[in-house]
Amino acid sequence: MTPETGASTPADATVDTTAAESTAAFSGDQDEDTKATTSAADGADGGVGGAAPAGAKDSATTVAFESVGESAGEGGGTATATATRPAGAPAKSAKAAKGGKPKKQRSRKAKFTRRVLFSVLAFVGFCVAGFGIAYLLTPIPEPAQDAIEQGPTFLYSDGKSQIAKTGTNRDAVKLDQVPKPVRDAVIAAENRSFYSDPGVSVKGTVRAFWTTVSGEQLQGGSTITQQMVRNYYGGIGKERSVTRKLKEIMVALKVGRERDKDWILEQYLNTIFFGRDSYGVQAAAKAYFGKDISRLNAAEGAFLAASIQQPSVFGGDLNGRGLTYAEERWRAVLNNMVRDGAISQAEATALKFPKPGKQKLTDIMRGQRGYMVNVAKKELIERRGYTEDEINRSGLKITTTFDKRLMDALKESVTANQPAGMSKKIRTAAVSVDPETGQVVAFYGGRDYLDEALSSVFGDHAQPGSGFKPIVLATALDSGLPLSTTVDGSSPQYYGGTPVRNDSNADYGMVNMVTATQNSINTAYVNLGQKVGLDKVTEMAEKLGYTKEQLTANGANAAYTFPLGVISAHPVQQAGVFATFASEGRFRQPFVVKAVTDGKGRSRTFEEKGKRAFSEQTARDATYAMQRVVQSGTGRAANLPDGRPVAGKTGTTDQGAAIWFNGFIPQMATTVAMFRSDQKPLSIPGYGAYGGQLPAQIWRGYMAQAVDVKGFEYKSFGAPSSAPGSYDSGGYDDRRTAPPSREPNPNGRPTPPNSQRPPSSRPPSPPGDGDGPGNGDGPGNGDGGDGPGNGDGPGNGDGPGNGGGGDGSGDGNRPDARG
Repeated sequence: MTPETGASTPADATVDTTAAESTAAFSGDQDEDTKATTSAADGADGGVGGAAPAGAKDSATTVAFESVGESAGEGGGTATATATRPAGAPAKSAKAAKGGKPKKQRSRKAKFTRRVLFSVLAFVGFCVAGFGIAYLLTPIPEPAQDAIEQGPTFLYSDGKSQIAKTGTNRDAVKLDQVPKPVRDAVIAAENRSFYSDPGVSVKGTVRAFWTTVSGEQLQGGSTITQQMVRNYYGGIGKERSVTRKLKEIMVALKVGRERDKDWILEQYLNTIFFGRDSYGVQAAAKAYFGKDISRLNAAEGAFLAASIQQPSVFGGDLNGRGLTYAEERWRAVLNNMVRDGAISQAEATALKFPKPGKQKLTDIMRGQRGYMVNVAKKELIERRGYTEDEINRSGLKITTTFDKRLMDALKESVTANQPAGMSKKIRTAAVSVDPETGQVVAFYGGRDYLDEALSSVFGDHAQPGSGFKPIVLATALDSGLPLSTTVDGSSPQYYGGTPVRNDSNADYGMVNMVTATQNSINTAYVNLGQKVGLDKVTEMAEKLGYTKEQLTANGANAAYTFPLGVISAHPVQQAGVFATFASEGRFRQPFVVKAVTDGKGRSRTFEEKGKRAFSEQTARDATYAMQRVVQSGTGRAANLPDGRPVAGKTGTTDQGAAIWFNGFIPQMATTVAMFRSDQKPLSIPGYGAYGGQLPAQIWRGYMAQAVDVKGFEYKSFGAPSSAPGSYDSGGYDDRRTAPPSREPNPNGRPTPPNSQRPPSSRPPSPPGDGDGPGNGDGPGNGDGGDGPGNGDGPGNGDGPGNGGGGDGSGDGNRPDARG
């Protein structure tokens, strides 16, 4: 029964909300603000009331609705209506009862964001706490002066015999001995905020961490204090790792707080590496300018400051791109000094670039030792990730690939075979590579490192001439052409209006690839290049270690004469090419360091896994053709005394400016080259300018010793897929016997068959001494061209000087006509 409107509730009566609360909870409404809770006011005093009678059935809840300002009866009083909700019905919230909207529940995204934020804040707090603990627990190490002084030791391949042990060039000075412009230059170049920062740069540290993690080389991130800490204190290390960087930062912060800035700068200037094996400004001032540090001016100070980031560039012979970079870097340092107010713009403009004096070398580097040390250091920096500073100060033991016995044998053969009176401007390069590993087991880099520091094997270069032809041969074979493929070997032939001639203008007619290789027929190889495509030849040369830059310089790889070796090559590259044939098609980049052990006994070893450049059968077929070169062609002087199989290729360039012999046995490949750095024609007393002469002779003398020193067994090359005959032989002979008994031709010149030799149409040449004009067709006795040089009979070439009728400036010496 519904109470009458206006009925009053007893003063002590309350509205029962238990059922409503239970119902709200059961209905799943979790919004605390919307739970319905009501109470009844004192009806007598409030005039407003509505209450369920005690004991209402089904525990129905009565909710009072209040209506103000409406007449519910006489007198316009306040009317109160009550409504009864059945038991079990959901309760309405107070706000809903008053017409308000219920609050929305928080989204999952908002809850997730809040949790992530709390996690990040917790992580940051943890890192800050961890950093603080690490800072407190990281002590400042003791100065590592003894460790700083430990230079590297270079060892031969046995890991025991010492090549050289180099020391550290340092002479510490007080800060007041260093001129202010020098100090200002260093600060401007390395750390402009040095006197104001705490010892660490936040921006630089982030950059350094990114460099460490990613391996990407970016701008340097270390302050002067950090660099000093790394160089001055022991236990910091130099490896690229996050833990080492953190330790460096901790120590730098402590040093920056506990030490005077001038003290830090003094230690830095006395320990930093400036190049030329000089540590500290005093040693650098003497190494570059031959004077005491106190006498350096602003220009020289800026030079030293500029060298800190790239000491290897500044420490070398400044020329070409190196000089351009050095000048640009030097000018940038001056601009920084102007920025910092150290000098005026007018003063900076007036300064001239101070080109340093020539580097002085110590006797410990005399002879071949300097070449070995220098090339090993260069490889560690360029290919293995070491810095020059790390090499010079970490007490490393560097085991090279050089076999001392082979090094001695190679030097002996070079010096014993060089004729008296040969110009010192002629450089000899010789290098041996192990085909199975790529290790450079021996080389001859020059007469003396102290006299000519640039290695003739690794640093100097010359055109390889016909020594490039086997690359064209391998390209043709790998493209599917057999050795029997014929090409036109007549001479002369014209390409784009330019004549190409064979040596002595010999006309061979149509020849197969064996004959073209055996006699180094220029026109045949030009035609072979056109047949297979010069783009494919370029690709093959890249597989064999040549760089794109070398092959495309001056458009060389697009020229008809590209197969004739008109590019520049380092002798070690040629040795790597022929080692690939010896290893039956697998190329390994030649290398010179096989292991490095640091001061803590930790070792790193190095090897070259190798990549297949061409098929095994291609290698065997090409090798067969190159065996014919030694047996019956231009390289007969290279036959070894024990008669074991030898393959190789001669090379002679334009006007005899460079001469080569590249030869190999299954176990070793060796290249010998002679050239002038100024690329002028060679003049060798008693010899003509042909690769089959003196270079082949040096090769033979050395390899005869090498097979005994290494105990190489007599071993044959793999059989070719076919064995087409040549002019001098009927085909392949796999018998383990000595090659044909024909005596080597010391002139190393091709000998075309009589049936193919064209009659001379030129007037007789006057008698000469072997250096005058001649067409190479005359009888000549080989003793300097005693007879006329135009006869039609074959020359015997038994003596040095004419090689069959003169090797002077006739048609046989056209730029592209050498073997």
